[in-house]
Parts: sequence; structure tokens; C-alpha cells
Amino acid sequence: MDWGTELWDQYDIIEKHTQSGLELVEKYVKFVKERTEIEQNYAKQLRNLSKKYNLKRNSKDEPECRFSSYQSFLDMLNEMNDYAGQRELIAENMMMNICIDLTKYLQELKQERKTYLMEAKKAQQSLESTYKQLDSSKKRFEREWKEAERAAQYAEKTDQDINATKADVEKAKQQAHMRAHVAEECKNDYAAQLQKFNKEQSQFYFNDMPLIFNKLQDLDERRIKKLKQGYILFSDTEKHVMPIIGKCLEGITKAGTNVNERNDSMVVIEQNKSGFERPGDVEFEDYSQAINRTSSDSSLGTPKGPVDLLGKNKSKNFWLFSKRSKKFTPDRTTPTVTEDFAHLPPEQRRKRLQQKLEEICKELQKEVDQSEALGKMKDVYEKNPQMGDPASLASQISQTSQNIERLRGELNKYETWLAEAGGRGDTSRYKVLTFNNNGAHDVHSPDGAHSDESTPDPSQAIYAEFDDDFEEEELTAPIGTCTAMYNFPGASEGTISMQEGEELAVVEEDKGDGWTRVRRNNGDEGYIPTSYVTITLNK
Repeated sequence: MDWGTELWDQYDIIEKHTQSGLELVEKYVKFVKERTEIEQNYAKQLRNLSKKYNLKRNSKDEPECRFSSYQSFLDMLNEMNDYAGQRELIAENMMMNICIDLTKYLQELKQERKTYLMEAKKAQQSLESTYKQLDSSKKRFEREWKEAERAAQYAEKTDQDINATKADVEKAKQQAHMRAHVAEECKNDYAAQLQKFNKEQSQFYFNDMPLIFNKLQDLDERRIKKLKQGYILFSDTEKHVMPIIGKCLEGITKAGTNVNERNDSMVVIEQNKSGFERPGDVEFEDYSQAINRTSSDSSLGTPKGPVDLLGKNKSKNFWLFSKRSKKFTPDRTTPTVTEDFAHLPPEQRRKRLQQKLEEICKELQKEVDQSEALGKMKDVYEKNPQMGDPASLASQISQTSQNIERLRGELNKYETWLAEAGGRGDTSRYKVLTFNNNGAHDVHSPDGAHSDESTPDPSQAIYAEFDDDFEEEELTAPIGTCTAMYNFPGASEGTISMQEGEELAVVEEDKGDGWTRVRRNNGDEGYIPTSYVTITLNK
């Protein structure tokens, strides 16, 4: 069944229906646009929310960042940021695949419908024009036929009139004959026009209009099919990103499962452990016997009381919950702190000194690498003067040499302080490796001359850190195993690097300083932070 056959006389209904269909497409496009705006605003609000609660760049070194609960919260914020990106992708795909595509298709349908309606209008106008011609010829035939009848009657009347002359009779007969001839021609013209109109009317109702109606039916069905695809895309667009959204949600779940309350407690210990012994008993001072205050033998080598723990202002007592105790909070630095971190408790002081040593070693290595590069560049300039002037590097080489010497001094200084604090770095030594004549130049020789002396120049030296504590010892049997919960670079002397999830053998337990000695399968040994691993000791 088609419109051309069944709705041949419903032009107005078809015109109204097709217009209503196009308006539905426009309405759907507008709906999807508003949906994309909602998605974009939702994504924007999610991004702003994640940004609001995320860490500032300068806050990423805060102690709280080491807590698994805090890190999981940051991971959740990152996942929410990715989730917002997927909502933006939904909005973008809906705009591209539905709104823009349907809008373009809608314009094509409107133009096509307009063409079909114009064709129908032209066919209608042509049929109306033919009908007017038919009606005109019909009226003319009617008028001429009446005139012919009157002329015939007048000729007959004249012929019977005895008073009429022969000439009058003949003239009346000729007039009647002429009118009859004209009426006959009008009759033939009317018949021709009638035949033409009937033919065009048949063409109009059985061919032209059914064809146009069928085209409009095809247009409307294509419109409905395209709209159906738009409805499906509305769902599929979101379905396509559901796996990624699911991963974001799984990431949030994983962030929650990664929270380790026991580990966070250990981190609090590592960050805030002072290393002090508990205060000894306060001794009885018998003023009546004038007995001098002495130290108790039972607390030898430990602070005798609160005043010893404070180390300052002995006239005041130490209270566990007093505001004065805040001075021992790690990383609560002020511009007045001492360079050797002596203002910190022993444990925190050792950690800060080790951290400072790692920073100096990295900076020293950079300066040594730069010194080597400048030396090689100077060699190239000397062998190929057209590439550059060797003397132009003298100031840079001199500055690098001074930096190396300064860092070397700082390294020795902090090593000494660390040894005094009882740190693991007190056994470290630094040896000097010199380049041959093809290596770096002597910075104290600006003219670029090579030095053949055996005494190394600071600018030609690489200070290689090494530790032979374990080289001559027999391998001790492991006392357990441990699994790394975090990455550890192992940059300081005596430590060993590890990756998250790596399993190591425990060789020596933590002796209270926050470090555990471990061994890899290949025999490498070193110390790692106890709070960075979960330890299982052999029974």
C-alpha cells in the first residue's frame, strides 16, 4: 500500500503530516543539544571538584601524601577527572553523530519536500488551466449554438412571411447557415478541449499526483528511519564509553581497597618517631640532708628526666601533651632551623640528613657530568678551532669546578653530621676517578693545557659512592621475607632500591631506627625503610 493509491485525494493531509515529521526531527535535535549541554556542565563541575580537592603542586611533598588513605583519595580524584572526560566524550559524540548529522539531513529533506510540493502545485495549476480552457470553449459553444438556433428560427420565419422579399429570405438563410457553421466549430473545439482535459485529469490523478505522493511517502519513511538511528545512537553513544567509565569506577574501588590502615599507622611512626628514650624516674632530692642531686645508675645513657629530653630551658618541665612538644613534629621547619638539623629529634634528624645527602649526591653527579661534557667540548674546539674557541669555555669550566668543590665540602660535612647522629651513611667513602688526556681539562688551566700530574683536579673527578660492608661477609640466612608496598629509589649510601610489589629476603630486623636489611635473589643487599614493606618472619 502506498500513498499515491490510497491517499490520492488527501493532499492537504500529506502536506501537514510531512511538515509535522520534520518538526519532530527538529525537536529531537534540540533535545539532544540540551542533553549535551547538561553533560558538558556535569563534566565541568566534576573537573572543578577534582581540581578543588586535589593537591597543589607545592603540596605534593607534604607528609600526608605518604598515607595510603590520602593517596587513595588523590587516586579517586584522578579517576573522577577521567570520568569527567568520558562525560565530555559522550557530549561531543552526541553533538557530532546526532545533532550535526541530523541537522544536515533535515535540511536536505526540507529541500526535497519543497521540490515535490512545487511539482504538485505545477500539476494542479496545469490542470486548472486546461479546465478553464474547457469551460471557456463550453460557454462559447453554448452561446454560438443559441445564436445559430435564433438565426435558423429567424430564417424560417422570414421564409413564411409573405411580405418579405426574396432577398430578405436569402439573407436570413445565409445568416442562419453561417451561425450554424460557427456553432459547429465551437462544438468541435469544445469536444477537443473536453478530450484534452479528461486526458490531463487522468494523468493528474493516476500518474502525476500518485508519483509525487509516493515520493513524499519515501521521504517520510527515510526521515523516520534516520530518526530511529538517532534514537539508537543516543543510547549507543553512552554504551561505547561505558567500559571506560567502568574502569574509572573500578579504579575508585581499587583506590579504596588500597587503603592500608596498618601501613598508615607505620608511616605515622616513621614520620614522627623522635628516637628519644622515655624519661627516667625523677629522683628524690632530700634538701634536709643537703644531698647533691645525682644521676641514677639504672638510667645510665638515657635522659634522666623531662629536662634532659627537652635539652633547652632546664627550668621547665616536659609534659607529653604540652604545646612545647610541637617542636618535635617532623618537617615543621622555620627559617631559624639549624643547618645540621640538630633542632630535630634524633630519628627525624637522621632522616633529614640522609635526605639532604641524597640531594647533594644528585646535584654533584650533575656537576661532574657537566664538567666531563665541557672537557670533551674543549678537546673538540682545540682539535677543530673552526667549531669554537676553547678559551670561551674557561669561565664555565671554572664555575663547574667551584661547584664540585663546594658540593664535595657539603657532602663531607653532612656525612660527618650523619655519622654523629648514628645514621647508616657513616661508613661511606668517596674515591676520585680521573680522566686521561682525552677526558676533561684541568679547570685551573684556562689555556686548555693538559696536566700530566697524578694528583687529580676537582673538575676532572667523579665521586663514586660505594659501600663494601657486605663484600667480605658471608651471606647470612634470611630470617623472613617482605613485599614492597611503595617504590624506593635507594639513592643514599647503604640502601637498596626496590619496586612496588617486589619480594625480598629479610636479613636483619629493624633495630629501632626505621630501617630493615634485605637481600635480592642476585645477592644484592642493603637497607630499606621498614614502613615501605610488609614483613613476614620465619617461625
